[in-house]
Amino acid sequence: MARGNELTRVSGIGERSLGGTLSALLAVTSDAVVCFDGAGTILLANEEALLLLVPSELAVSPTGLVGTDVRALFAPAVSFANKIFVPSDLPFVADGSTTRILHTDARGHAVTLVMRCQRVSAPGETYLLVAHPEAGEHADNREHERLVEELSRANRRLAGTLDIVLGTLDSPSVSVLFERVLEELCRTMDAMGSAVYLGERDGFRLRGTSESLYGMAVPRFLSHKRSLVADILRSERSLRLRVLPPEAQSLRKGKLVHRQVMDEETHKVYQMRSTQLPPFTSFLAVPVRFGGRVIALIEVGWRSARTIPRDDADLLDAVTRYLAVQLVGAFTALRAQRREQLASRANDLRDALVAEPYGPETRLTLLGCVERDLDCVCAPLDGPSAIDGHEVLYLPVSHQEMAVPAELFGKDGGVTTLMVESPLSVWLREQGEPSIGALVDGGMLGGEHLRFLALRHSDAEPFDDLELEYLRQVADTVSALSTGEKGRQRDHRISQALQQGMRSELQKVEGISAQGIYSSATEAAFVGGDFYDLIRLPERRACVIMGDVSGKGVEAASVSAAVRTALAAYSWEGLSPARMVELLNDFLLGFARVETFATLFVGIVDLGAGELTYCSAGHPPAVILRAATGELEWLGEQSGVVGAFHDMAYHDGHVTLYEGDLLVLYTDGTTEARAADGRFFGEDGLRDAVMREGVRGFEGLTDRLLASVEAFTGNSLDDDVAMVALRFDQVG
Repeated sequence: MARGNELTRVSGIGERSLGGTLSALLAVTSDAVVCFDGAGTILLANEEALLLLVPSELAVSPTGLVGTDVRALFAPAVSFANKIFVPSDLPFVADGSTTRILHTDARGHAVTLVMRCQRVSAPGETYLLVAHPEAGEHADNREHERLVEELSRANRRLAGTLDIVLGTLDSPSVSVLFERVLEELCRTMDAMGSAVYLGERDGFRLRGTSESLYGMAVPRFLSHKRSLVADILRSERSLRLRVLPPEAQSLRKGKLVHRQVMDEETHKVYQMRSTQLPPFTSFLAVPVRFGGRVIALIEVGWRSARTIPRDDADLLDAVTRYLAVQLVGAFTALRAQRREQLASRANDLRDALVAEPYGPETRLTLLGCVERDLDCVCAPLDGPSAIDGHEVLYLPVSHQEMAVPAELFGKDGGVTTLMVESPLSVWLREQGEPSIGALVDGGMLGGEHLRFLALRHSDAEPFDDLELEYLRQVADTVSALSTGEKGRQRDHRISQALQQGMRSELQKVEGISAQGIYSSATEAAFVGGDFYDLIRLPERRACVIMGDVSGKGVEAASVSAAVRTALAAYSWEGLSPARMVELLNDFLLGFARVETFATLFVGIVDLGAGELTYCSAGHPPAVILRAATGELEWLGEQSGVVGAFHDMAYHDGHVTLYEGDLLVLYTDGTTEARAADGRFFGEDGLRDAVMREGVRGFEGLTDRLLASVEAFTGNSLDDDVAMVALRFDQVG
């Protein structure tokens, strides 16, 4: 109650709540209230003052009357240009007594105002002005206009609600749905902006804002651990919230790290980090429920402080009950889209790492991809430091290396989530670095332990399950590369051993001069499937073998070794070449661990009879250069490949040998060698080379033939090449 010029404080209203109480009083009173200082500058005014005291010709900023000269409300009756303010300039007295004046309001209507103005007992010179229309016709007109405005406002709310419902039916995409809803909410509620968050396991993630909030600092993640968010989850209705003015003590500290937010219905006050608040002063937090849980959160807000009617909150609750079904579909679609996107990015990264051998740039490529795909920063670990029990960590913000206690990193292997309360997260936060995310350990690769931290700031959204799965795929890729590198090194050693075992010299056979050559197209010198052999048999006979097993590496090399061993055994049994190949076909079909086939040329040379019996199983046709005539003959009898099908039929071919004749065997890498313009060396190239080089003498023949092939390709062979040349010196 009022006693003289003093304000009697009601029991229960403390210093901290008094400001809020007075603010609410200004909002709900039907009187116009203006407070101005000794210079005539308006310090505060309520919404009623804007409607009742501001003349229609006075341009007022959207923020209201604050900062305006109080004399401007009563111009031109009051002239104040370049004149120092004194209370007597006003058309009423400032001693607390009642004055009546005729005034034109914001609508241009003439109205009689009943006014009281009095100086306030406070530091400095401050005046409080209260005004209301005199009872009568003007008051009735104003009440009529107020009712019309309320009805118009209700119609806008209803029309906006219908637009939201009709505009979001069968939305073609998630982005269109969010865009329509948020923009329509702003228009319907006369709001500054709106935002939508979708629920995740650990909080709400920002998924869309109205266009008015583009470029503004809108929190990207709201953790369930925040007390306000926890109350939203428990609430069945919208929360009407207002950010309270900062206290003087907080202002003296400079930067406002925390702000207070009050629930207008319960008057509960929440302490919030400034970075977790939307760019609003008053706002509605609307939980969207589906199936008994909150699946989304919509915020609708206003820049200036205002009293939010309960009807507005109820309207949004009704709208969100409809939107719940739509948002469930949107949420599912977003997750599916994000899962597909991250899986594709992880596959692209794997392909990029597999395509290039590990080198100094590999880690930079990997970390760059992770930073791009997850919108985070990566901090590589460079292994143990010189200080015992520490790891060297490169900090992404300060760009410096620091020794970190090794126990902060936990166990090695896979992906470990870095929570905000973990010791490593606390340590990073103390350094001013991003502090939540995950530790990724891919194991040893290229001789170094490939580990890194994928980090975000503590106020940002933690990695969700889809992003953690992406990191696991990255770790698995690195681990697979490490395993593959070890396997390649092991295969290289085995291949070298097999290669050494297969490089036996062609056996010396009396009456036959022999040369063989093998050229690998791979830089690593792995053993391929090409092989050859010459086996001395009794009674002036010999077995010559040329083969090509499909594939490369250890598998092909091991199959090649087995084939050579089996054919050597068969040749000593006196079998015909076709029978030898038939037995080998059955052997290969039961031997190979994977699908492996071979092309073969197996020939039995009988020098006494002057005859060559051969079986060419899918192999390029051998050639004979006749010593007597200089003509070239192709051995055309052909059978199918070895090791591909059961019950394959193989046939022998026969050719007469004469003294001095030259037999040349080769693999398909010879005739399929390609020039830079795409032309094949082919059988014509081989025929020309054999006829040209054969007349130059037998010594170094295979070397010259290989040189001809390499010259044709520009020293760029695509496949392995093997050649054998036999000259029959004693026949008959």
